[in-house]
Amino acid sequence: MSHLHRRARLIAAAAAAVSLVPAGCSDSGTGRPGAAKDSSITVFNGANGTIVENWNPFSPTQLQPTQGPLYEALFWYNVATEAERQPMLGTEAVWNAGGTELTITTREGVKWSDGQPFSAKDVAFTFDLIMKNKAINATGLTLTSSVAEDDRTAVLTFKNKSFTDEASIVGYTPIIPEHIWSGIGDPAKTINQNPVGTGPFKLKTFSSQSYVLEKNPNYWQAGKPKIQNVRYISLATADAASAALTAGQVDWMSSFLPGLEQLLQNHKDLSYVNTPVLTASIFTCANADLGCTGPQTDTAVRQAIHHALNRDQLNKLAGGGFAATASPTLLLPERDRKWIADPNQVTVPGTPDVARANQILDDAGWVKGADGIRTKSGQRLSLTIQTVTGWSDFISLNDAMAQQLKEAGIELKPTQLSWNEWNNNQVQGKYQLSLDSIGLGASSNPYYTYQPKYATVTTAKVGESAGTSGNYSRYSNPVVDRAVEIAAGTDDEAAQKEQYTIIQKEITRDLPYIPIYVNSLLTEFNTSRATGWPTNDNKYALPASWKVWDNGIVLATIEPVR
Repeated sequence: MSHLHRRARLIAAAAAAVSLVPAGCSDSGTGRPGAAKDSSITVFNGANGTIVENWNPFSPTQLQPTQGPLYEALFWYNVATEAERQPMLGTEAVWNAGGTELTITTREGVKWSDGQPFSAKDVAFTFDLIMKNKAINATGLTLTSSVAEDDRTAVLTFKNKSFTDEASIVGYTPIIPEHIWSGIGDPAKTINQNPVGTGPFKLKTFSSQSYVLEKNPNYWQAGKPKIQNVRYISLATADAASAALTAGQVDWMSSFLPGLEQLLQNHKDLSYVNTPVLTASIFTCANADLGCTGPQTDTAVRQAIHHALNRDQLNKLAGGGFAATASPTLLLPERDRKWIADPNQVTVPGTPDVARANQILDDAGWVKGADGIRTKSGQRLSLTIQTVTGWSDFISLNDAMAQQLKEAGIELKPTQLSWNEWNNNQVQGKYQLSLDSIGLGASSNPYYTYQPKYATVTTAKVGESAGTSGNYSRYSNPVVDRAVEIAAGTDDEAAQKEQYTIIQKEITRDLPYIPIYVNSLLTEFNTSRATGWPTNDNKYALPASWKVWDNGIVLATIEPVR
């Protein structure tokens, strides 16, 4: 599978391949596939495991279409292009000169899916709720007040200069209805069973095997959406995904399928795009002070893993040759070259330096035993790495890396889990190593990689939630924290670059996330029931079927085939 920072982006569904209802069928199961009166599509977004209902847009375990199809933000940022932000529930957002006050003008004529009117009061309420509840403040916003001056104007005041936080504030914060959420006792724990949003869809049916969204008749964009129903299902393996796609049982999916071009040769209604933007990485629970345990809390071990990897081989064995070269800065070498300070840190090495890895471990006191695996102070250099059952490319990565790391005296023990368990382990810090991907921040500015993944404010002790897209490594470095804070307080690009230089020096040494490669992002479409999907020539949204926010844009844009 292709992966991103999948928390809050994937659903959890049946552990084995489910019996798929044809995408054009009605909910009763009777209806002719492709019938215009129904205009339904089926989406597979890489999920497996039992569906656990959760429509809370602030929860790290929310079901993936919560943000975008159901709830919307004030603006939308298309990370597939360099386009300007797109107005959604907000039409204007203006900072004061000091960068401490943001005035937001809201859209007129918007209704919630229950028919109640939307206003700036809902915006003020949303941010006030975030300000008062640390558990739902995923990006650590330092708000001091949130007020509605009238029905169309909300004013947010911040403790510090917050220019650089703009995209996460207006583009990544789901706006919720005051008339519903004012009666919810704990906004972090509710599953929000009957979600009321402003998005193009609303919840129709839910079961432990699949769920269906239906068109929101109150949607503020006239004539949208044109699709009536969207069914979300799960599949257990890449083989099951291939079979479902070629059988016409799935209309939209983002999966790594070996031999994709050959697979689609005889299927005229199937197409695909590849939009690689995600750095496949080894996440490490790195910080012993916050409760992480295991050899990976030793910086030397993380450095040795970094140098022992044969990434060229990994691309051939697991990436299908589609992967691009990553950077130890966790930025994208092609897109973000201007932000990478050290020419030696633009890309990771393709070939391993096992001698250097061994020397690092020797110097750190890790001694090889008779079986070739190192020990230190009675602790064996044995590490468990988790991934999700059915994520075939990541499973292949783990198997290959286990062989490669043996040469440095490191034992790697892969394990496969349901998406729910894998995700909860990362969010809670209850793991040693985990495979996931990093990228797709609110904008291409490095702040949106560094603040959520490396700042102390976005992490928590092991056993506590680190938020929806937070610092799962439990990394905490005051030098990085200070640089992030300074970068957030300026809109001067040169000043930001100075701070990112400081951050890059720290994180390329400490390596709480160890980059492998920029993974392919293959997305497949069935055009027999719906048209208007994103293409390489028209990336009006990131096409991945699991991408929050973009998912709502795509579903509101596509049209049924009549």
